[in-house]
Amino acid sequence: MAMKSTVAVTHLGCEKNRVDTEHMLGLLVQAGYGVDTDEEKADYVLVNTCSFIEAARTESVRTLVRLAEMGKKVVISGCLAQHFQTELLTEIPEAVALIGTGDYQNIVQVLERVERGERVTEISQQPSFIADENLPRYRTTTEAMAYLRIAEGCDYRCAFCIIPHLRGDQRSRSIESVVYEAKELAAQGVKEIVLISQITTNYGLDRYGEPRLAELIQALGVVDVPWIRLLYLYPTGLTPKVLQALRASPNVLPYLDMPLQHSHPQVLKRMNRPWQVDFTQQKLAEIRASLPGATLRTTFIVGFPGETQEHFEHLLAFVRAEEFDHVGVFAYSREAGTPAADLPDQVPTKIKQQRRKELMLLQQSISLRRNQQLIGQTLPVLLEQENPATGQWVGRAARFAPDVDGQVWVRPPLGQEAPLNQIVPVRITQAEPYDLQGVLELR
Repeated sequence: MAMKSTVAVTHLGCEKNRVDTEHMLGLLVQAGYGVDTDEEKADYVLVNTCSFIEAARTESVRTLVRLAEMGKKVVISGCLAQHFQTELLTEIPEAVALIGTGDYQNIVQVLERVERGERVTEISQQPSFIADENLPRYRTTTEAMAYLRIAEGCDYRCAFCIIPHLRGDQRSRSIESVVYEAKELAAQGVKEIVLISQITTNYGLDRYGEPRLAELIQALGVVDVPWIRLLYLYPTGLTPKVLQALRASPNVLPYLDMPLQHSHPQVLKRMNRPWQVDFTQQKLAEIRASLPGATLRTTFIVGFPGETQEHFEHLLAFVRAEEFDHVGVFAYSREAGTPAADLPDQVPTKIKQQRRKELMLLQQSISLRRNQQLIGQTLPVLLEQENPATGQWVGRAARFAPDVDGQVWVRPPLGQEAPLNQIVPVRITQAEPYDLQGVLELR
């Protein structure tokens, strides 16, 4: 029997994209294709691209050009393929196939057609597919952590965002489907499951006629996994019912990631976000009263069209007052096809970058202070790797989400092997703006 081709896979972009990549890997392996990390040796290179903002597109295009210059046969999937289908085929003759964001489940059939000599475009103009537990998946994260996608697409139309155009409207999996996959992951030894979608608080609205995040949290409470984390919570969706479910579920972490984007009502209104005066402050006070000690993470966009110095000062004051645990700051990226791209009063790049730097510096001082309050405490830490150069162990406390927050560096006891992929008690001895350091608490 003839050997099947080998495919090297390159993943770019967000964790939603990562899950798509993992399903394609699972399907390729199941179909007997060789999957290799070595691009030089592979017959095909599959690049799962990102097109969210200009910097992401630049990285995707750079990767594709590098592979084309190596003479590789390239399969382009993901958001860039969905976004620029005709241009990619013209500009990159080495591209043998394009696969859209709602079509990754067809990767095997696409490759089979390519091998028969076709140049394939497999792109649904309105993506409607969402993978469930029945689609093979080959995980690429650490052994102890996995992403679990509960919905795909978005029904909101924030003025700066191109996601609905790239990924379609929201479509949720059933509660039963999500719980089934969570149990499968727990059986594989996963210690942390991170629930993802575009707007997690809207989970179930399309399927059940109302959001069902609270019910999903309750159903996941029976899954034998110590940490379940929720990302991308829209502030209006954090209802008393959802907060009560979080409070009552011991394995769902009190870690709330709410991309607020700004604080000033005028900027929020132009962004097509919840803008009512004092709404956000009231919601944050409600969360803190309901979940004392919760970890709060958010992201902001500076330099949105029309943002004045006064608007920016309002944002600085808001961040100073609220003292978030983690903050990400993005300089506004003008995206063709979004309402914000056509707004007047675009802010110069230099000012956007200055504002980003100023807000990041403010948050660093807040993060350092909040981290310093943990010195002397013993925290559960999920150990994920060992630094071969220093011998230190590296892990995360429950207050740190993978890839976006800090890490905990652990000084190991002499001669002890690292208990990787386990949750261990660590006494915190030092704090930095992003990371913590500690020692293993010997039982």
